[in-house]
Amino acid sequence: MGAEDSERSGLRERKKQETSLALSWAAIRLTVERGLDNVRVEDIAAEVGVSPRTFNNYFAGKGEAIAARHLERARQISVELRARPESEPLWEAITNAAMARFALEQGTGEKQPDRQWIDGVRLMVSEPALQGEFIKANAAAESELAAAIAERTGTDPTRDLYPRLVAATVGAAIAAAIGHWLTAEEPTPMAPVLRDALEQLADGMPVR
Repeated sequence: MGAEDSERSGLRERKKQETSLALSWAAIRLTVERGLDNVRVEDIAAEVGVSPRTFNNYFAGKGEAIAARHLERARQISVELRARPESEPLWEAITNAAMARFALEQGTGEKQPDRQWIDGVRLMVSEPALQGEFIKANAAAESELAAAIAERTGTDPTRDLYPRLVAATVGAAIAAAIGHWLTAEEPTPMAPVLRDALEQLADGMPVR
C-alpha cells in the first residue's frame, strides 16, 4: 500500500470513528432527554444526519450505541496510560491518564453540572435494558487496561494476576466515582470525585 492509499485508509477510519462517536453521543443525549423507550433508531440517525441503515452498520441497537461512548472513553484511558512517561509511578500514571481523558470529554471536568442532566443520566444507567451492554463494555475496557498495565509493569495479563487486578480495581473506582457523582445531594463536578477515588487507591485505601 502506497503512502497515498495509506492516508486515504486512515482518513476513512477516522471518519468512521467520528460517525460512531457521534451516533453514540446522540443516543445518550436523546435518551437522557426523553427516556430510552421514547427514542428510536431513526431519531438517533436523524440527529447525526445519516440513515437508519448507517446506524445499523455501526450498532446492533440503542443499548450498544449508548455503551459505546463509555467503552471508547475507557479505551482511551489505556491509550493515555501508554503515553505517560516511563519514569512516572504506576498509580500516578493511571490517575493522570484517567483525568486527562475525562478532562477532554468534559472540558476541565470542573464545570458545575446541570441537575436535570444528572437526573437523566442516572435514570439512563439504571435502565435494565442497558445493563448487559454496560457489562460487556466494562469487560472489554478492563481487558484493554490490563494489557496496558502489563506492558508498563513487564507482566503478562494471561499469566499474572497483577495487571488484571489493578485494571479491575481502577474500573471499580471509576464506577464508584460516577455513582457518587450521580447521587450527590448537590450537583458537583466529576473531576474532583474521580481524582479522590483514584488517589485513595494509590494510597492503599487508608482506614478512616
